Amino acid sequence: MGSSPSVEGGSDRYTHALAALLERRGHQVLTLTPRRGPLASDDEIAGPPPVETENPGPGDAVRFVYSVPASESVERALSEFRPDVVHLQVYYGQMTASILAPLRRASVPVVQTLHDYKLACPVRTFISRDHVCEACLGRRFWHALPRLCNRGSLARTSLSVLEAYVSRWLGDAETVDRFIAVSEFVRRKMIEHGVTGPERITTVHNFVETGPEPPARGPGEHVLFVGRLSPIKGVSTLLEAAATLAPTPFVIAGDGPSRPSLEREARERGITNVRFVGFVRGTELDELVAGSVCTVLPSIGYETFGLAIVESFAAGRPAVASRVGGMTEVVTDGVDGFLVPPGDPEALHARLAWLLERPDEAVAMGVAGRRKVEHAFGPERHYERVMDVYRSVL
Repeated sequence: MGSSPSVEGGSDRYTHALAALLERRGHQVLTLTPRRGPLASDDEIAGPPPVETENPGPGDAVRFVYSVPASESVERALSEFRPDVVHLQVYYGQMTASILAPLRRASVPVVQTLHDYKLACPVRTFISRDHVCEACLGRRFWHALPRLCNRGSLARTSLSVLEAYVSRWLGDAETVDRFIAVSEFVRRKMIEHGVTGPERITTVHNFVETGPEPPARGPGEHVLFVGRLSPIKGVSTLLEAAATLAPTPFVIAGDGPSRPSLEREARERGITNVRFVGFVRGTELDELVAGSVCTVLPSIGYETFGLAIVESFAAGRPAVASRVGGMTEVVTDGVDGFLVPPGDPEALHARLAWLLERPDEAVAMGVAGRRKVEHAFGPERHYERVMDVYRSVL
């Protein structure tokens, strides 16, 4: 079960990729989201209406904390679909912790993949005012209030803190039989913050599908960023580096709350070699990756994994990423890409310039990344690891 009303982020892409992988291996899967009901083939169990989070009304605020329609839709799904195991993804904020009581009543084993830090941080990111923050250590979420962690807004932060406490009281940690962390970094943080003990959480890295040959051929033409446009992603740092690397084109693929301010920043600074293309997927995204010199993820916070890096490797392109969070488990510095200090435009400039000036070495790094994906981040390895978790709770 997921929660996003549209397929935008890495967790959304993962949810649907996992469902497809399980179905190919003969499992029957129902993916229940608030988007438009189920995404499985013949089921007609309607999901709840989506919650508007950007410009919420009073009803949205209530359903962000506790959604009666979500609870009812899960109740129907459990009675009609009768699953052997429920695999939760990012359910809070849309499906909400209201779904936990029906799961307990049905006595169905529950697994949850942790794509963010929500169970330890009310704003999910360990970021406050554009800086790393772990003030809520021990799930003491009230520490977010004086820091105004949600966009500097007391109203938004209060709602996030209320939702976090309601979820905790409803058993968001206790209802889950086994957690899957998408990186060792996430696993360590969940244990440090008292979400779970080490015996209930297993690291299973995300995966990508790979064809027989990577689509990239020869040197690329542009530098590519793919992701949600929010302060944590460090795109402002990327703009600073891009300004010093003109006329090399930079493509920013993604959408989010920071897009207007980032576009305004580019205009005001006269940065003409950066193009914002919005949210893309499918063939259009594949072509952008294949045509790139590298993918860059300049995040300033604890990225949980970095699915865009693995997707870049699968296409035979290297990646430049910040030395933070789970991304350090994906990029091998100097082999298939580079790791740079977060928020450091000079270091980012240096590594991007190195790749741009050495197209043959950039291609070789992309080949190394492709080999890594085939060995460590492919679908078959992922399927076996996930099945091991399922078997542990059945």
